[in-house]
Amino acid sequence: MAAENYEECLKMILHHEGGYVNHPKDPGGETNLGVTKRVYEEWCMKEGYNVKDMKDLEVEDVAPIYRKNYWDRIKADELPSGLDLCVFDFGVNAGTGRSAKYLQTLIGTVADGGIGPNTLRALDEFISSQEYGVKDTILKFQAERQNYYESLSTFDTFGKGWTRRVEETTQSALGMVEPLYE
Repeated sequence: MAAENYEECLKMILHHEGGYVNHPKDPGGETNLGVTKRVYEEWCMKEGYNVKDMKDLEVEDVAPIYRKNYWDRIKADELPSGLDLCVFDFGVNAGTGRSAKYLQTLIGTVADGGIGPNTLRALDEFISSQEYGVKDTILKFQAERQNYYESLSTFDTFGKGWTRRVEETTQSALGMVEPLYE
């Protein structure tokens, strides 16, 4: 399982998220290191932290947000290595509920947007089946993810970056698969 992968996966996510952005067509608005101003300010209020200017955020300011709001929410510690990166990255980019639903649909379980014991059990059965292993599951998940992006009205604006992100994440994820689960 992937409990030890958080730091490595976060580095890959931050590579794609980049630094400070305030793109007029981005519905998330002002963002730094992939965290929107709204999410950052809510986190600071909840945790009792002083709010920094968005341009001044550093990795240590956002890492706990990624861990709690994304990694932990999708139960990435309990996902196979490689698949954890894909579900985490899609959750960061399109919402954890959507990422969970795509995984649940793929493995043929109830797509309720929350990864719990039933989803994890179904995933183990799916990966153990003769037809699918972790690598095949990653490839299918990422293909569905790409289809999602291509269906969005903002694909003309952001599609090139999303496609590169899917391709790079897929390659990194495949490299993380433990030989036992190929």
